[in-house]
Amino acid sequence: MPEPAYPTQSATPAAPRPGPLSVAVRPDDVRSVVTVRGELDLHAADDLRAALRDALKSAAKGIDLDLRGVTFCDCSALNVLLVLREQALAEEKTVTIQALSPVAERLLTLTGTLPQFTEAADEDDDHDLGVEVVQLRRAMQTRPTIDLARGVLMATFGLSPQDAWHVLVMVSQNTNTKLHLLAQDLVTAVRGQPLPDAIQRQVSAAVSRLAGSGDRGAPDDEDA
Repeated sequence: MPEPAYPTQSATPAAPRPGPLSVAVRPDDVRSVVTVRGELDLHAADDLRAALRDALKSAAKGIDLDLRGVTFCDCSALNVLLVLREQALAEEKTVTIQALSPVAERLLTLTGTLPQFTEAADEDDDHDLGVEVVQLRRAMQTRPTIDLARGVLMATFGLSPQDAWHVLVMVSQNTNTKLHLLAQDLVTAVRGQPLPDAIQRQVSAAVSRLAGSGDRGAPDDEDA
């Protein structure tokens, strides 16, 4: 049988899609270790919220999160973690993060929320109070500017409050800019200072991505 005129090549296998959300809870004395894997986005937020609340409810002192298996993390998941932390504090418990994937660490670092989850579970109350005071002081200093920036995005692009928050976080991640510094740039631009071209492009891209996702107009659940 004659050889084919052209050599045949095997088809390149498609890259595997990231796995669905997986949450495994391992009780450990008075705390539980919760291992989270997969993509943490808007579609997984409800399942993540329910699983973490159940884990917190069954733990006497709190939960320790292992996020090494997280392949994607956006502000929807961040909101879930922040609300969970507030719930834990109200119940005199704690939520700590013991391990992070690069994508999860980047989001928490850029938004300045990582320190809220890195206190050791056995730290004394005085130290915890001091950390809380520092965090609250920083939030009071930066939150007004962030709210103004959200207002700018809402007025300019007709976004909902939650969509404006999504845009801020996406641009912060893509430009490697602290969230409060990005907000300051947006507010300053309204007052006449030109916005850097890179940030302009990222804002436009983030708005377009939201418009194409079909998730716009969701209720505002941002508490950061």
